[in-house]
Amino acid sequence: MCPLWMKLLDIYEELRSDLKIIEEELADSLVTSQAGLNRSSGHLLEAGGKRIRPLFVLLSGRFGQYDIHRLKRVAVPLELIHMATLVHDDVIDDAETRRGRKTVKAQWDNRVAMYTGDYIFARSLQVVTEIEDPAVHRILSRSIMDMCRGEIEQVRDFYDASPSLLRYFRRIKRKTALLMAVSCQLGSLVSRAEERIVRNLYLYGYYVGMAFQVTDDVLDFIGDESVLGKPAGSDLRQGNVTLPVIYALRTAEPRERERILTYLQSNGRKVPLSTVLDIVRRSGGIDYSMRLAERYLQKALLVLNRLPSCGARDSLERIARFVGSRSY
Repeated sequence: MCPLWMKLLDIYEELRSDLKIIEEELADSLVTSQAGLNRSSGHLLEAGGKRIRPLFVLLSGRFGQYDIHRLKRVAVPLELIHMATLVHDDVIDDAETRRGRKTVKAQWDNRVAMYTGDYIFARSLQVVTEIEDPAVHRILSRSIMDMCRGEIEQVRDFYDASPSLLRYFRRIKRKTALLMAVSCQLGSLVSRAEERIVRNLYLYGYYVGMAFQVTDDVLDFIGDESVLGKPAGSDLRQGNVTLPVIYALRTAEPRERERILTYLQSNGRKVPLSTVLDIVRRSGGIDYSMRLAERYLQKALLVLNRLPSCGARDSLERIARFVGSRSY
């Protein structure tokens, strides 16, 4: 086990009792008298996850007046929103597995999955009403709208044969980085941290979130299926054109570039996926993407230096360094 992963486990261990409270609140918030919803939402909850967003909430809360009973009222809604987007993503992507388990849409069907995602979204908004702070509600509602825009943009750009770097970065900001940034922002905000600290924690979450998603896009090409819980090339199979592909389109030899274009223009029907994956891997797109992820992480570390020196800051640094080295 790598040293960075061991250090990350130490953070979870330090916050074990509070994370347990979050987990219990997540389970309680999904209980309903509707048996079908209980089964589908429970199936998703049992799949687990890194709970990185609640972790960010708790660590950011250390920069103010730490109160788990106040922090859980934003940590739980943020994780519920994340869970809801996963259910909806799996419908859009026609995904059969996630984290090595059947998705809700695969276990039941698209209708059950869509209503399950909608229900979880609604519960997130209900839970956050326990925080009587208009700023929290404004931030959360605006974030949900932006995340939905990111999802629509991704669908619009499926199999795009002339992908834009700007659109790619805007999309991953809305789909991934935004919720991590808001987790850091709201954790410190509800803990009444200083405004400059809240602002810098938001930036930290944004930079780490961007690096996280770029790394995720790389792992889709080089990750171990048994670890990732999904087949290699899943994104491209579904038409999602990510940074390594964009780079390959710009740098590959004309013949290989034409093969990628043919794959995209035919919605994946005229060229084998394995051929395109090999071209992208040889193009240098993997190294380019990882260098870019590292640049985002360096920005996150620079932002941390503006914050007061404390254990929470050290933990946030460890998380950033783990994101840059993770294999799943």
